[in-house]
Amino acid sequence: MLRITETVALAEWELTERFVRASGPGGQNVNKVSTAVELRFEAARSPHLPPDAKARLRRLAGRRWTVEGAVVIQADRFASQIRNREDARERLAALVAEALERPRPRIPTRPGAGARARRLDAKTHRGAVKKLRGAPETE
Repeated sequence: MLRITETVALAEWELTERFVRASGPGGQNVNKVSTAVELRFEAARSPHLPPDAKARLRRLAGRRWTVEGAVVIQADRFASQIRNREDARERLAALVAEALERPRPRIPTRPGAGARARRLDAKTHRGAVKKLRGAPETE
């Protein structure tokens, strides 16, 4: 069980781990040991996430969201399989926690009197600058 918040936890059946060979430097060991972790979370089928959180998770996940509705996280930062596994789980938990936060609704506001005055002054000044660019007046 992966605890996200006090009220939300992901069950183990929703998570699938696959250990693959990590890319990059690693000496002779890199071709023998599968230390990188590919953590897959079946987000679309998860009964623990509300629909609005699933929609936010899909937007936040970006390219990590698959066609089947799963979030795939690759972790190969460390040389140890255990640390990569912990890293992947922490990153998934952070992503889901961010998706669970409801954004504050935007309250539309009007510009203040000072802002309106500054805007009109800037327009007047700009018009005056453009007027000076014209051909000189002939008498």
